[in-house]
Amino acid sequence: MLGLKALQRPLWTGSTLRPAICAARRRAYSDKGGRVFESTQSTFEKDVLDAGVPTVVDFYASWCAPCKMLGPIIDRAVQQDGRVNLAKVNVDENLDLAADYKISSLPTVVGFRGGQPVAAFVGMRPPPAVAEFVQSLATGEPEKQ
Repeated sequence: MLGLKALQRPLWTGSTLRPAICAARRRAYSDKGGRVFESTQSTFEKDVLDAGVPTVVDFYASWCAPCKMLGPIIDRAVQQDGRVNLAKVNVDENLDLAADYKISSLPTVVGFRGGQPVAAFVGMRPPPAVAEFVQSLATGEPEKQ
């Protein structure tokens, strides 16, 4: 079993600058991205359009089975990446918002950057595809097909 002194020693080797850079990156990402929250018609502009970070918007309904399957996958992908936020919009409670973005099928996931929708997909996707969608939104690179 490791003693307290073993836990206080750094686990990395090499430059002492590396831990400082890693800590700064973690702080920057945790301050800006990785948040998962509910958004409504009244908060959507502040939460998504005026956000300083890319935001994934999950349009869902509580009765939608694919939405229930996709929800935890998107949550995990956003929290693991840490560079984007996830806003969940219940279309039954926010009909005008769903109409504004022409949501006709569920689940619909839309990626916003700079207040504009830049990427989207409809329906269930496997975890690697969702993680790739989140990563492409975070980096600004187009998603591989």
